Amino acid sequence: MIRTWLIDGPSGSGKTTHAAALGARLGHRVVHMDDLYPGWWGLAEGSRIVAEEVLRMKAPGYHRWDWERDRPGEWVALPEGEPLIVEGVGAMTPATVAAARRRGAVRTVLVTAPEGLRRRRALARDPYYEPWWETWARQERAHFAAVAGLEPDERIDNGEDGGAGSVGGTGGTGG
Repeated sequence: MIRTWLIDGPSGSGKTTHAAALGARLGHRVVHMDDLYPGWWGLAEGSRIVAEEVLRMKAPGYHRWDWERDRPGEWVALPEGEPLIVEGVGAMTPATVAAARRRGAVRTVLVTAPEGLRRRRALARDPYYEPWWETWARQERAHFAAVAGLEPDERIDNGEDGGAGSVGGTGGTGG
């Protein structure tokens, strides 16, 4: 049984939709990295939090980020050993994959879509995102350049149709 799913991809690609469908189907908790990034400059730190706090064997969890006050908020404790789906930009790094493997079987998924479509989706979901789009996009580019050699188990291209791709099967173009 897969203990940890790591679902990565740029903003607006459909990660959250895919993770929600997968979580509903499998009955697994979904951890949204949007809940733990430490602000608009925190993509890399979010990846570290997943590797070192969310996926640790003993007392896993994370501080929910308080976006209004721009500071860490309440601690969210996660049950030890519980199957998890972690979704967000930066979910798949060498450190997060290694941490996930310590928990058991892991499956990595990369969700993509064209930039124009992603931007429309992201801004429709959160209009306050617009002034931060380029700041976040630079961090995304740096993240994906840094993990370019890390092949996902599955790729989902949400394309112009906006579909959610496969849900935890062998669909997509990855294997």
